[in-house]
Amino acid sequence: MKPLIIAGPCVIESADCLEEVARTVSSLNAEYGLDIIFKASFDKANRTSLSSFRGPGLDRGLQMLSDVRSKFGLRILTDIHESWQAAPVAEVADVLQIPAFLCRQTDLLVAAARTGKTVNVKKAQFLGGEDMKYPVRKVLESGGGEVWVTERGNMYGYDSLVVDFRNIAVMRGFCDTVIMDCTHSVQKPGAGCDRTGGERRYAESMALAAKAFGATGWFFEVHPDPDNALSDGPNMISTDSLGGIIGKIIG
Repeated sequence: MKPLIIAGPCVIESADCLEEVARTVSSLNAEYGLDIIFKASFDKANRTSLSSFRGPGLDRGLQMLSDVRSKFGLRILTDIHESWQAAPVAEVADVLQIPAFLCRQTDLLVAAARTGKTVNVKKAQFLGGEDMKYPVRKVLESGGGEVWVTERGNMYGYDSLVVDFRNIAVMRGFCDTVIMDCTHSVQKPGAGCDRTGGERRYAESMALAAKAFGATGWFFEVHPDPDNALSDGPNMISTDSLGGIIGKIIG
């Protein structure tokens, strides 16, 4: 069975950035015979500072994601933060993602389920793997179809995330598709003063450790120039390094 891979920039910065990453993803699909899902957010509602870049917003962002889908033939994943966003986003995206901090928000889960699209629920930093069966049930009992869950670490101390890889095995007990978020899990929230820090050098190790624990999918935020990205730069990997990591996951 081919691995499920999700990859793309944290947030939509520009059409040029989207196109550059999409071209890399499309090339890797051809090289490895995969169907990598393209990810980018039209709005980053959960940011450290009011001055943080959030993205182009719903209307412009969805148009830009639609353009990527049309030009490169890629499936699209993006986040929703409010219930009313589910229906318009479902017109463009193949997968609706529920952000980690919002994974217990019933109305948001129900709205996503009712679109009929695949719903990817990210595990909150304050929940254990066993707790994720309840968001999954909310989606399924609201008429949803395919549900995925994503591990992205737990908060310990003041500025670090720690991954308990046992959560992957636990969540496989009630969900067939369990994804490892290899880049958000190396974040250091608040460590960059008014922005999130991160240690991207550990992203590959996160991917390989998750494979050992039975993950069926992998999530990477990638950027042509992570050091100058407008969001999540310290934990994003470069587009040039994505192919090598995928090769190790497949190997």
